[in-house]
Amino acid sequence: MNVRTSFAALIEGAPGRRAGFVAGDPLVVARAPGRLDVIGGIADYSGSLVLQLPLQAACHVALQRCAAPQLSIVSRRGADLQRAEDFSIAMAELLALDEAAAAVRLRADPARRWAAYVAGAFVVLAQARGAAFAGGARLLIDSEVPEGSGVSSSAAVEVATMQAIAAAFDLELAPRELALLCQRVENRIAGAPCGVMDQMTAACGRRDHLLALLCRPAELRGQLPIPGAVAFWGIDSGVRHAVGGADYAGVRAAAFIGRKLLAARHRRAELQLTDLDAGDFERDDAPHLPEGLTGRAFLERWRDHGDAATAVDPQQSYAVRAASRHPVHEHARAQRFAALLPDAADEDARRELGALLRASHASYGACGLGTPQTDRLAAMVDELGPAAGLYGARISGGGSGGTVVVLGRRDAGARVAAIAARYGGATPAMVFGGSSDGAVQHGVKRLPTRR
Repeated sequence: MNVRTSFAALIEGAPGRRAGFVAGDPLVVARAPGRLDVIGGIADYSGSLVLQLPLQAACHVALQRCAAPQLSIVSRRGADLQRAEDFSIAMAELLALDEAAAAVRLRADPARRWAAYVAGAFVVLAQARGAAFAGGARLLIDSEVPEGSGVSSSAAVEVATMQAIAAAFDLELAPRELALLCQRVENRIAGAPCGVMDQMTAACGRRDHLLALLCRPAELRGQLPIPGAVAFWGIDSGVRHAVGGADYAGVRAAAFIGRKLLAARHRRAELQLTDLDAGDFERDDAPHLPEGLTGRAFLERWRDHGDAATAVDPQQSYAVRAASRHPVHEHARAQRFAALLPDAADEDARRELGALLRASHASYGACGLGTPQTDRLAAMVDELGPAAGLYGARISGGGSGGTVVVLGRRDAGARVAAIAARYGGATPAMVFGGSSDGAVQHGVKRLPTRR
């Protein structure tokens, strides 16, 4: 989106008028993309290497400072320019809240819980950085990243919002700090127990590169150019996904339970599951992990599982072995994928890359995060296979629906579109393609408003 044409027109249009922008006062505009989780996925919170593609679809945030001590937000999503949602709160009321109180206040109304991702940025900056916000602010959120599709619409909103606030209020945020503060918004204010890969990609991604991130917690390991011989697409399964959902949180909690048990076994308090060699894990560690364990049985032996983003429910049964196995093997798969990618012009390398995606997809299913719909999409890719220039697919992000990632030759886009059409029937499934820079590379724009 050209920020000086289409977004400028949006600012002057109906949602812009509802945002209350004052003619003549400048606007700060930030942009952050969604992301395609190529591999690494739900192993990020266990310290895995992850490889992420910043998408072409993005979120724009326009912010205008104002003297009135009020925060006013208008959020517009989808193609209908007239459909916009509003939220406002006195700045003094908002900044008087600590993070826990802000989470309660901003999530109290289910219809306006989206505001936690925006207003929460002010709270986190005040709490973590001691930021003071003189006066107030008017914000317009315009996102083309669909919600619930597993391409991180929330991180796009958070990063664009945080960058706009920092620019408007003269706060210096390094790229890594920007991402970590946005993760804090999502974990502590919005209440979604995500890792940091989404925010790091939205902030630091580069067009046509995979961001390589070691999640310990956020060590950027470089940007891997995508060879011209291949491309990545995402096909939306239509099954709505939420990182804050019970399936994702349960698998994450189970992995931390497994980490706790193995840390005691190895007598290494700081052990990460991704420290373990996959072969050694299967031979020496997996037999010592229970396939299932109730939260009550775990809590009777251990005080906590060491994860501030999730809680252990005494009434729930956790698939500890499968949830612990996934990050051990996923880290190894991601490392191999990164090593193979530069050779993707070679047919054998492409086939092995595809096999790594299929193994990751199967591991999601073993954890309980697969769905019949995402299995069907992956199977449709496999049915066409290398003869059609398609090498493999996997469910992505937090699983339980959302988007399936497809690896293919650069010329296979029409085959991907055909799969989406067959899968979706009368309404073809959405296909994510293309790439764009993250918020840091894109930079902040300053736009005048017409008098």
